[in-house]
Amino acid sequence: MAVLPLIPLLWSGFRPSDQRLTIFPNYISSLVGDFLPPQLSAAQLCPFQLSTARSIACQQLGVSAGRGGRRNLISRSVLRLGLPSKGRMAEETLELLKECQLTVKKSNPRQYLATIQGMDNVEVWFQRENDVMRRIRTGDIDLGIVGYDTACEYGQGDEDVIVVHDSLCFGECRLAIGIPTNGVFRDVSSVEELLAMPQWTSQRPLRIATGFSYLAREFLNEKQFKYVQMYTSDGALEAAPAMGIADVIIDLVGSGTTLHENNLKEIAGGTILLSQGVLVANKWSLLERQTMLMTVHEILERLEAHLRARNQFVVMAHMRGASEHDVSQRILSETELHGLQGPTVSPVFCQISGQVTEGFYAISICVTKNHLYNAVSQLRMVGASGVLVTPVTYIFDETPIRWHQLLEKLNLSQNSLE
Repeated sequence: MAVLPLIPLLWSGFRPSDQRLTIFPNYISSLVGDFLPPQLSAAQLCPFQLSTARSIACQQLGVSAGRGGRRNLISRSVLRLGLPSKGRMAEETLELLKECQLTVKKSNPRQYLATIQGMDNVEVWFQRENDVMRRIRTGDIDLGIVGYDTACEYGQGDEDVIVVHDSLCFGECRLAIGIPTNGVFRDVSSVEELLAMPQWTSQRPLRIATGFSYLAREFLNEKQFKYVQMYTSDGALEAAPAMGIADVIIDLVGSGTTLHENNLKEIAGGTILLSQGVLVANKWSLLERQTMLMTVHEILERLEAHLRARNQFVVMAHMRGASEHDVSQRILSETELHGLQGPTVSPVFCQISGQVTEGFYAISICVTKNHLYNAVSQLRMVGASGVLVTPVTYIFDETPIRWHQLLEKLNLSQNSLE
């Protein structure tokens, strides 16, 4: 089978005496033992090589790599977090984690293994995004941050892969069809019109260049495209139609500038998927290792608290009034300000002529950035003065909503963890 010539290739560059290699003799035998050549035993492979070999064998055998990953989970006490190793996703992922006080520390910029300051039970592994997903499916990585497009393309509907946080608020883009602006496509403006074009036959199918063959096939089948020929490519797809390699492309689109500059356009109904950074996990890593689940809870809570606080400001001011209730009533009835639950009002103790009085009250209220100046103006109108504004770093809920959602996906309850 096709896996045979690939095993030596996976092995190349590693020595049997390499201290990085960990021996797990039975780790791969249930899935790929029969595929190993005589000169190479499973005991000579490191975990990541075993993972890749097992994934290939699963494809050959037509079985789920995810469920194989459950059977072959390595017993370990640390949580493995997979992060993108390069590109914009890598930079924005590290920046988000730093903002959440989850700073990633690497002793050497060329290293693929790192740690998180203050979390000794977490290992960070830098991998390509698609490899992060492959290793989450096999259980070799427990948790990872990737684009939602990558999660769907390489997760391929595997029930053992779950989305822990679906909106990390960076890496926003969309997977969409791009067609030429001229020639036979000049007047085509929708997927339905593209499908109805008489040019596509069994002898002359619609040629599509894409790096997302799984998602593209799912979409084209749903839209009932009959005559299609797929070309897999990883980069510079916008050049494919002009070079005559393909008729259209399916690729990630951000602002759309690159499409436009290469004489391509999007069409109605041609958006396959909206994407941004997401946090994904291997379900069985969390179910079978409760300590990991609690570590995920901490990571999730930090992410939720910081993301909820983005673009939020606390406005503080002084107001005269007869009582806290009087000041609160004026703010709630005469302004549009209500904060998270309502304004916080407390007395300000002043010393006048040697006597301590409560003539002023301090108020604080949380507002969004785009309502900031309007909030200050409204507070002034009801008598506020000395207005101070400060950004919010975290907003911690009693329990993050996505934690409840994660427990539901795992078929667990909060009581079962206490």
